[in-house]
Amino acid sequence: MLPGGQGSGGGRLGLLRWLGLRLWSRRGTLVFALLWFGSWLFLNGLVLVHRSIMMSDYCTDDKSQRILQRLCVEFGEGVVTGDMCEDMCVLGLVDYKRCLYYENGKKVMEGRWRGKPIILKSKLENFSSYEPLGILDYQDAAEDVSPLDMVFYATLEVRNSLGLAEADEEEEEGGRGGGGGANSSLARLWGKKLKKRDKSFSRAELASLWSLLQQEEYTFLRLLQDLSTHVAKVLGSCGHFYAVEYLSAGHAWDQNIFSLEDVVVPGRMGRDRAGPRGRWTSREMVHRIALSFLDMVWHFDNDFAHKLHLCDIKPENFAIRTDLTVVAIDVDMAFFEPKMQDILEQNCSSDDDCNFFDCSSRCNLSRRRCNPRRRNTNLQVICEKIFRPWFSPTLLGAKAGLPLQVELQRAVQECSETDGGVDEREDDAAGGRPGGGSSSRDIHQRLLNILTRLLHEGGASDEGRREREERGHAHTSLNF
Repeated sequence: MLPGGQGSGGGRLGLLRWLGLRLWSRRGTLVFALLWFGSWLFLNGLVLVHRSIMMSDYCTDDKSQRILQRLCVEFGEGVVTGDMCEDMCVLGLVDYKRCLYYENGKKVMEGRWRGKPIILKSKLENFSSYEPLGILDYQDAAEDVSPLDMVFYATLEVRNSLGLAEADEEEEEGGRGGGGGANSSLARLWGKKLKKRDKSFSRAELASLWSLLQQEEYTFLRLLQDLSTHVAKVLGSCGHFYAVEYLSAGHAWDQNIFSLEDVVVPGRMGRDRAGPRGRWTSREMVHRIALSFLDMVWHFDNDFAHKLHLCDIKPENFAIRTDLTVVAIDVDMAFFEPKMQDILEQNCSSDDDCNFFDCSSRCNLSRRRCNPRRRNTNLQVICEKIFRPWFSPTLLGAKAGLPLQVELQRAVQECSETDGGVDEREDDAAGGRPGGGSSSRDIHQRLLNILTRLLHEGGASDEGRREREERGHAHTSLNF
């Protein structure tokens, strides 16, 4: 009995233990599932909270369309105006396509205006974010603002935006290229319509113009409209938004930077060339674009009263027209010489403290101040960021060993490593122009000669080459 009874009791005990383990296993699985589900809910909650906080930084179509709808409401209320407001808000001739860029309030959108592609831009999202014109604080003051008064107010704002003082204008008025000083520049800014206007501005016109003038990029583009082929054209505006021509921007991931397949080159079709590119091959197109970069650099360095510095040089900030002219489409980080010097002249302990994006100078350790004159140049940065990838042996392949290609690679390497600026002592000794040593001019001419010879060897027509040589660097001078 005892052995049998002990066996029976042991069996029952084993059964109870087995059932306990099964129950614990099920509970453990349930607890694990609950913990996993809770963690999933917690993480998704964090994502939703993050999205709700950061949604304003997203480039979304819904938000972009709401911004434009708000602009049209302000137009309907008579708060803003512009030459494209009626087409956008009443006639439906402006179609929104997509959001391209949105950061820190800056909004860039693609659209179509009367069937043509455009880019809509504003430095700040809301019209109310811009500082109002002071005279609008007084009731009925706008009725007394004549076109000449507006030119005066605009002059002050342009000086402030571009960092140009009245002394700079007087000093440069009889300088390089002649020109008529500040008045002629503002006449170009507002055009013939402003000069012929015989009535005062409305409050909406004043407020809209003032919001546009507070955007440095808009001011640059409007000032340079008739003076440079290397900047995007302003087509119109509504309130604080302005429209520029649509051009396909460059991309760092494209070996040619620009999508050459989409370029339709005007001109005669060559006997041995066919297709949408006309008489030019892809390599010839790259050479012509490189020549246009050189033309743009020379133009910005020499054809204005002050040198124009580009401090953010990357493929996305440039585009090409159908004739392969290089166009600066984002000039938020472009500065004339006086403002460039103000930016660079900061306290420092080493040269690293004297870098402002792509613009740099040297630290004067005795004064602990950065040299106000830029050490590098537009050409040097373009050689480093644009030309070196273009003309690298890896990209050229079998042609990399050709004598002229080797010469071009060496010239580009030398260009990217040669500082074009000069120190104060060097400038005083040489009596040269601040910010542009002879080495920079020499390397520019060397690159120009090599690229021209490559085009000639590549079979480009002599007529096309003569047209470029005849154009040369003849630009209207801009004096402030």
